[in-house]
Amino acid sequence: MYMAKRDSKGSYRVFEPMMHERVVERLELRSELQHAIDAGELVLHYQPVVRLQEHQILGVEALLRWNHPTRGTIPPLQFIPLAEETGLIIPMGRWVLDTACREAVRIQDEFPRAEALAMSVNLSVRQLQSDSIVADVRCALEQSGLDPSALVLEITESVMMADTDFAVQRLEDLKALGIRLAMDDFGTGYSSLSYLSRFPVDILKMDRSFVGSGENVALTSAIIALGASLELDVVAEGIELPEQENSLHDLGCEIGQGFLFARPMDSGALFDFLSGRPEWTDAGSRPASNAA
Repeated sequence: MYMAKRDSKGSYRVFEPMMHERVVERLELRSELQHAIDAGELVLHYQPVVRLQEHQILGVEALLRWNHPTRGTIPPLQFIPLAEETGLIIPMGRWVLDTACREAVRIQDEFPRAEALAMSVNLSVRQLQSDSIVADVRCALEQSGLDPSALVLEITESVMMADTDFAVQRLEDLKALGIRLAMDDFGTGYSSLSYLSRFPVDILKMDRSFVGSGENVALTSAIIALGASLELDVVAEGIELPEQENSLHDLGCEIGQGFLFARPMDSGALFDFLSGRPEWTDAGSRPASNAA
């Protein structure tokens, strides 16, 4: 019925067994999600954010994964909406913040730099709307000992536009903690210049759809210029090819992330990665016995 409604007025859909299977699977995942949090099945993977051309790592983005004991790795797009529906996104998001902040401190201790490596964490709609979000972020910072300036919270345009006045106030409350804010997937939402100037963001993360597409060069250039005019850092997502990196750099974009540099990896792999890539860090600031 819902699929027929979605298609068009007056349309119909014939029942298929697969529809029932999908509903059953969704209900099973929903009931297993609480157990996943308690059983430690959730893990964070990290993808480097780099300065283009020099390939210097500026930070990492924390990405949530669910290692299901029988289903294997379940992608975020499959379980995050369920977490939003059930409200489990609040304790889940709290765990992500705590874990990411502690991991950021470990990285900074192991790889000290003049400018500490940053940790980026995504916030969902429900998290931003939660009355506890500011306290949750403050608690994660205090318990981990992470300098607030090293934490970047990423929020999508749609989250900000749902209730602009509320979003501005909540973002300002978060900014007061000393953290930085990024507008994720920029260019695909609904923000206007007047709204963008109100949001206390520091970074625009340009959606991957603007990377590597010839017809989007003008739009890509415009987003980069917009960031420069508002004194915001612009980060290009989804860079996979050297020519994409070169084109972005020529357009004035200095920061990016994508498979060209590294795929998301678990904590152990990240430390191995950083240790084995001396050109990606400030080697001169590292102890001689463990330079990376």
